[in-house]
Amino acid sequence: KMIQRVKSLFYLLATLSAGALFCLPMVTSDKAAGLFMEDKVFNVFDHIGLTIVAVLATLLPFVAIFLYKNRSTQIKVGASSLVFPLLLFIAAILILTGMGNEAELSANFFPNIGIFLLVAALIFSILGNRFVKKDDELVKSSDRLR
Repeated sequence: KMIQRVKSLFYLLATLSAGALFCLPMVTSDKAAGLFMEDKVFNVFDHIGLTIVAVLATLLPFVAIFLYKNRSTQIKVGASSLVFPLLLFIAAILILTGMGNEAELSANFFPNIGIFLLVAALIFSILGNRFVKKDDELVKSSDRLR
């Protein structure tokens, strides 16, 4: 019953957005450039740190869906699920801008759908957290009425 709430839908969308990063590239290039862009594609598999953070960004909103019986824990897990898409986005930018020799600088980088999915996962997690807090406030207000 509680799994069908709006917050669960947003957490599911956050999970799907982050999970799609395992199939879709974040950045493409017109030339092979550096260690991470040898195949002209930059994705979460190019660095073990990115892979670990992407797994956490995918799992935490999914876990939050099933914590509906304990809203305080759901709020904490939901808040921590905000950190990982943001961390993944920052790490990807730092890795890409850290490539700095002449051959790499002459390559053109094009943002791909994966970068936008990170932003979508972050937005969906924020919306899921907002609805968890609204549910918590609703329960507290109904407890005051008793």
